[in-house]
Amino acid sequence: MQVTRRQLTGALAALPLFPMLGACGARRDGALTIWAMGNEGANLPALLKTLSLPAAMPPIEVQPLPWTAAHEKLLTGFAGGSLPAIGQVGNSWIAEMAAIGAITPVPASAEPILADQFAAVVDTNRIAGRTWAVPWYVDTRLQFYRKDLFARAGHAAPPADWASWKAALHRVKQLAGNGNYALLYPLNEYEQLTTLALSAGARMLRDNGARGAFSDPEFKAALAFYKSLFDEGLAPLASSAQISNVWNEFARGYFSVFLSGPWTIGDMKSRLPATMRGKWGTAPNPGPNGIGSAAPGGSSLVVFAGTENPGAAWEVLTRLLSPAAQLDFHELTGSLPARRSVWRQAGLASDAAVAPFATQLDHATALPKVPEWERIVTEMQVVAERMVRGQLSVDAAAKEIDRRADRLLEKRRWMLEKGKAL
Repeated sequence: MQVTRRQLTGALAALPLFPMLGACGARRDGALTIWAMGNEGANLPALLKTLSLPAAMPPIEVQPLPWTAAHEKLLTGFAGGSLPAIGQVGNSWIAEMAAIGAITPVPASAEPILADQFAAVVDTNRIAGRTWAVPWYVDTRLQFYRKDLFARAGHAAPPADWASWKAALHRVKQLAGNGNYALLYPLNEYEQLTTLALSAGARMLRDNGARGAFSDPEFKAALAFYKSLFDEGLAPLASSAQISNVWNEFARGYFSVFLSGPWTIGDMKSRLPATMRGKWGTAPNPGPNGIGSAAPGGSSLVVFAGTENPGAAWEVLTRLLSPAAQLDFHELTGSLPARRSVWRQAGLASDAAVAPFATQLDHATALPKVPEWERIVTEMQVVAERMVRGQLSVDAAAKEIDRRADRLLEKRRWMLEKGKAL
């Protein structure tokens, strides 16, 4: 029988919260193995060559992984006792990895490298008073917008408060012409509603992450505001699959604002027509009364439980986070450094397209730290789409999201009762 990712995640999350199955994965000739994903994994061997490692350090082997297979690889590696010494882990996976006992807490000797980082990103990696991972690079989501259309609407940038922002969107839509919209909020993506909720101060879960808090006034305010954007015709009732070419549609004015991360900056420069040069920008998200929030993102480095040489593993990890290595890492990959000092060294703090990401990270809020979170927000968005399409009221949608969240958190409530959950 084929085991799905969801089934495997649930099964592993119910296991006792201590390392299993002996030492992690076999190492050739005592080598330290590192698993890393995507562009970062491809460039890690070159980065390692720049480090001044002690002569006694064992050889280091890098195994690049595709992001699409990384989560399953980590879970099956844990179950089979074949995890490496060090790994790159998406920040949203930290709670899950800690809950099943796959990773070890950051030792006191490595804590100083966290002082030069964005507080919200570090907070993502802190669970039950312990830090479980070290941010390697950071990202978050904010607004990409048409500078030319907002300028014509009388705004140098999108306003920072919800009421003024929405008024500006109405003016931008009017300027864009019939058949066009101001905003792209794909109905199959949960990040937009999550961003509004964080901006409104919504906690989303309560009782130590055991029950939904989607009926709280803060979340319902975000839900109502989200709904109004569609009700007032500012955003199309469309999924991302219905937008054939984001760059063409943005350039022709079908929408003038969309939410994305720093990886989009390169695409904006390379995929937009030359006539759009200088006509787009980035800005922090709006909030009810000023700059809003966002979820801190990126990837962290962890040392896996049971590794044969944890001292050497933490030595390598610490050196990968040195300012010099972070600068080299940015130059190799384009990823935003985790360390603030490197932003200044790399000139990112003065880059008009990149600097707003630092502002947004300073206003970021860590998401609930439960292994079930990705499943919960997926259900949240299913319900939110039904609401936007007129099938549910705001109050009914909030109650339905709570019901679905509580169902997904049933196992967590049992584990909390038994004292087995972080």
